[in-house]
Amino acid sequence: MKSRSLPSFVLGVGALTLAGIAAAPAQTYPSKPITLVVALPAGGAVDALARVMAEHMKATLGQPIIVENMGGAGGTLSIARVVRSVPDGYTLGMGTLGQYVISGAVYPVQYDLLTDLAPVALLPNVPYWMTARKTLPANNLQELVTWLKANKASASTVGMASPARFCGMAFQKATGTTFQFVPYRGGVFALQDLVSGTIDLNCDLAANSLGQYRSGNIKVYAVMAKDRWFAAPEIPTADEAGVPGVYISTWHGIWAPKGVPAEIVAKLNAAARAAMADAATRKRIADLGMNLPPPEHATPAAFAAFHKAEIEKWHPIVKAAGVKAQ
Repeated sequence: MKSRSLPSFVLGVGALTLAGIAAAPAQTYPSKPITLVVALPAGGAVDALARVMAEHMKATLGQPIIVENMGGAGGTLSIARVVRSVPDGYTLGMGTLGQYVISGAVYPVQYDLLTDLAPVALLPNVPYWMTARKTLPANNLQELVTWLKANKASASTVGMASPARFCGMAFQKATGTTFQFVPYRGGVFALQDLVSGTIDLNCDLAANSLGQYRSGNIKVYAVMAKDRWFAAPEIPTADEAGVPGVYISTWHGIWAPKGVPAEIVAKLNAAARAAMADAATRKRIADLGMNLPPPEHATPAAFAAFHKAEIEKWHPIVKAAGVKAQ
């Protein structure tokens, strides 16, 4: 029997058809809503930024972006959800230095922060500041140090691996003070207890507690940065307040699972950068007290390099501090 091989032109057409099918997802993306998994509970500054970004990115991409809040275990549960998702660009993750860097050195995770994620875009950053319940007697940072040396105090952290904890530890080391850390599931819950007076202190993400400070519900002693914060320029830096060298801030970012086509990552990055370039969105971000990154730092390649450098910087610090998951 003679072989019934297909003519070469038919094979060529078939190859082109398959190539077209493979390219179609990237060309038509997005064709349905996108889920943005935020690694913290609703109500805080990170959640607010996610919703501001999602609103503008929706207009650019032509599809809704659904914000899904998923806190717990230092943000590792939300990252695992992103890592396990289909790499088609319809499930993204958003978080901060705390979840996407520090938690990876504390919790026994089943993923690799560098090889199992595709960085999409670096988002705005914000400093931390030292806050206290409004009934705490100290009225400035030096008075706070004196009070801490004479009293037992508690300080909140968002999990055992949060930047807030390392801010507090750096403050203790610089001042020779001690206080007990109390872990919370999210910054909004820690802030509620600070306002109610249940806890004494919080080295908090400044954007998270800006509203409560402006309302007079908490005290703020210093910004943990080299320069004063534009959203509250009346608050001195830690250097100015007499505790030099304690600097800590956090940044935000968006990631996709590894394997997402580069064209889709590029579309998402372009949408995120368009949001940060839009005048109205920039104002909303500024109203949250957040600083925009330079545009050249927000590309996928630049963000990937930055993320790697942050992991290499923080993981030895975390391990040397002996912080363990509880």
